[in-house]
Amino acid sequence: MAAELFSTSLPHGEEVEVLEVKKSFIQVNDPQLTAEDVCGDAASQPNSNDSNPEERDSWQAAHPTLRERNALMFNNEQMADVHFIVGSPGETQTVPAHKYVLAVGSSVFGAMFYGDLAEGQSVIHIPDVEPAAFLILLKYLYSDEIELEADTVLATLYAAKKYIVPALARACVAFLETSLEAKNACVLLSQSRLFEEPELTQHCWEVIDAQAELALRSEGFCEIDLPTLEIILQRETLNTHEVVVFQAVLCWAAAECRRQGLTVTPGNQRTVLGKALYLIRFPSMTLQEFADGAAQSDVLTLKEAHDVFLWFTATNKPRLEFPVVNRVGLVPQRCHRFQSSAYRSNQWRYRGRCDSIQFAVDRRIFVAGLGLYGSSGRKAEYIVRIELKRQGTVLAQNLTKFLSDGSSSTFPVWFEHPVQVEQDTFYTVSGVLDGNELSYFGQEGMTEVQCGKVTFQFQCSSDSTNGTGVQGGQIPELIFYC
Repeated sequence: MAAELFSTSLPHGEEVEVLEVKKSFIQVNDPQLTAEDVCGDAASQPNSNDSNPEERDSWQAAHPTLRERNALMFNNEQMADVHFIVGSPGETQTVPAHKYVLAVGSSVFGAMFYGDLAEGQSVIHIPDVEPAAFLILLKYLYSDEIELEADTVLATLYAAKKYIVPALARACVAFLETSLEAKNACVLLSQSRLFEEPELTQHCWEVIDAQAELALRSEGFCEIDLPTLEIILQRETLNTHEVVVFQAVLCWAAAECRRQGLTVTPGNQRTVLGKALYLIRFPSMTLQEFADGAAQSDVLTLKEAHDVFLWFTATNKPRLEFPVVNRVGLVPQRCHRFQSSAYRSNQWRYRGRCDSIQFAVDRRIFVAGLGLYGSSGRKAEYIVRIELKRQGTVLAQNLTKFLSDGSSSTFPVWFEHPVQVEQDTFYTVSGVLDGNELSYFGQEGMTEVQCGKVTFQFQCSSDSTNGTGVQGGQIPELIFYC
């Protein structure tokens, strides 16, 4: 049969039939291919009668590289010697494959098909891998092509780990790192621990620490497993208030009750939390926060709530089962871009005009706010609107005020939440000040500043209408976490 299928020297009368066979041979991967495509090159030759008929009719000749020919065999029934039934019951998909190709690309498949304990099965069930992820894995093994999507990348990472395909696993991790943000950081932390990816774990912690409030209030936080919840609650560097931590834990407990088929009640929430409840630092709250929240939640016993109240108010404090030491949090860093400051009788004046500068960094940071110059003459208050943009899109803004004391010091103004800033991309930071007093301004500005592990680059912004630029002006500092 094989000899008949691949024969390329049939009489002219049977050529159409052969072309139909070849078309069906490769139609799984190239449905657009026609008979003219198969022999198009040969037909276009002036001396086609002198051409090698095997070269004219062979689909193999039309794809000169091994990679191209292998790619045609991906998810193709032709010559398939094994079939996989992939997915959980009721959602399975049958995938044809070729043992040799898989064994060359994966030591697991190599042992499965050609090892000492190899089994001769032609149908293999894989219930723990999603069909879409398995197809991405096989496509890489056949063609070196990697096509990742947000919805399937975690399942693909699982498949790559299971079948020991490290290049695909690294690509999945890189994809996850580029898409890492506060709303998915807790879920990715859980997965990175499961897959033993320490670098991804570290990057998740950087996001969770710096943007703790956003991360803990995300939907993803409610999807994590109990061990991941416990390790987050043990974290010293969470940069948020403990009342936010408690509220997030209650939301997680409610979600866990639903997952376990339990009615959401304070008693059941306490049950599903178990030891994790005793990782919340209730004494780190203010008395008002505790009284308005945790004390009325019914998650604590009467004795526990009573003892915490005594901790806040009594001289002789009771022994608590909860941690009593505040979290360390994060210490903000400051990138100062001027080498000196000055003031003159007619500068720096504000009448609602914009001071702006562009910057880029060589690693991910989280911009928490700006350091601004204040009055050069006496104590004065300024109203300021600060803004951070990327390619014209506003990422954060805040309208606030600050009081300066007449010195050349910088005065911090903060965004509501730290803003994630990615490497090698220019961002625009702006401030519109309103105040009657002239202020100090920076001089001898630097285009590049090394601040700890981060290198900042600065350039002028077209949004700046009040004179601020790289060499001088306002916005002397960026306040950030790293």
